Amino acid sequence: MQIFLTILLLVVSNIFMTFAWYGHLKLQEMDISNSWPLIGVILFSWGIALFEYACQVPANRIGSQINGGPFTLVQLKVLQEVISLTVFSLIVILCFKGETLHWNHFAAFACLVLAVFFVFMK
Repeated sequence: MQIFLTILLLVVSNIFMTFAWYGHLKLQEMDISNSWPLIGVILFSWGIALFEYACQVPANRIGSQINGGPFTLVQLKVLQEVISLTVFSLIVILCFKGETLHWNHFAAFACLVLAVFFVFMK
């Protein structure tokens, strides 16, 4: 159950993270935030990032071996990176027109999957 909950919280946190980091660009693309000052964009992103942290911190606490979870810190970090890039890729494909993934992106992703394999190898 800790594995499932950790992964679920990491996925949710990375959805919020992607929108915190890149959502303002989508708003700009839609002519919503063009007139916002930079501080407004930063505050908007921070507001979204609060929800990211509300999921990320519990995911790390639940998943960490330090607290009786199944993952080492290195495993948690590599897992988080793969989830982050997966979520990012899906959001880019679904929300940002004109952005496409190419063969080299998939090759890089395959390398990350191999990184997960190696980090979990005993």
